[in-house]
Amino acid sequence: MKTIDDDIRTGSFRQIYLLYGPEDYLKKQYRDKLKTALSDGGGMMSAGDDMNLTVYEGKETNPREVIDLAETLPFFAERRVIVIEKSGFFKNACEELAEYLGQVAPQTCLLFVEEEVDKRSKMYKAAKKYGAVVEFAAQNEELLTRWIVTRLKKEGKNITGSVLQLFLGRTGTDMGNIDRELEKLVCYTMGRDVITAEDVNAVVTEQTQNKVFEMVNAIAEHNQRKALDLYYDLLTLKEPPMLILYLISRQFLILFHLRDMSAKGFDNKTMAQKAGIPPFAVRRSVMQAKGFTAEQLKQALCDAAELEEAVKTGKMNDQMAVELFLVRYSAATARRGSV
Repeated sequence: MKTIDDDIRTGSFRQIYLLYGPEDYLKKQYRDKLKTALSDGGGMMSAGDDMNLTVYEGKETNPREVIDLAETLPFFAERRVIVIEKSGFFKNACEELAEYLGQVAPQTCLLFVEEEVDKRSKMYKAAKKYGAVVEFAAQNEELLTRWIVTRLKKEGKNITGSVLQLFLGRTGTDMGNIDRELEKLVCYTMGRDVITAEDVNAVVTEQTQNKVFEMVNAIAEHNQRKALDLYYDLLTLKEPPMLILYLISRQFLILFHLRDMSAKGFDNKTMAQKAGIPPFAVRRSVMQAKGFTAEQLKQALCDAAELEEAVKTGKMNDQMAVELFLVRYSAATARRGSV
């Protein structure tokens, strides 16, 4: 990101930029910053003039068409800007375009925006060699906290650490979602300078994964009614039953790994990295894992896989399959294995 900021500040641009990674909010922010800066760079072209700006999106993008356009002189402007999004060029072979990246016309800038890349591909290696490659990874808790606090201070708002943790617990780490929920909070607390837990609970939308976490909590506590109520809430929100089963299975897998790592004395940061969850979620997940034995967690994963197979082969209705899993593991008499 610093590379892009420096290029914009100095006005010294590369001919090729590749932005990729799971953090869509930041990726889109920098895509738009680059588009604007490149379009403003001299000549008669203005930021709102798309005569020399072309955007391609999707896997149907034709590499030959991109190359032909890249060789076309811009109209009364310093450069031609071509944005290519979600093309899959960096996952699949694209020999012709990969070769062209080493000889892009001097008046052209290619801006690629992708979800995933294969770092072994010729396209990735060419983009890295001849341009700038910037990864937008999921932000850690520290960076998200600083960003949120800064955003709120600009609005004249204060928030305590515990309320901020509650907020992140409901929103997750996706910056786009956090941005939307912050706007709601700011509007809801108009006229007040302190954001409270009550405010967060009142207006911040809880993500599906958080409801699944609560559902697994209810299973661990053998609170069958709560587990089923949470499931029916998700069905009301049009969440597919098999997605819910997948998220439940994923949480059980996380608990299985955390239980093992916790017993071996791993610190929270290491456990977060290995389990693929944010650091602030480790403590509560470790506590949740204590509600199950290692054998029970393994059996739950096996049962979930069997139920998924039963649905795929038409032996069972998807909604019933998830209900069966919840009833089986939240029952007060649920059999537990040995640790």
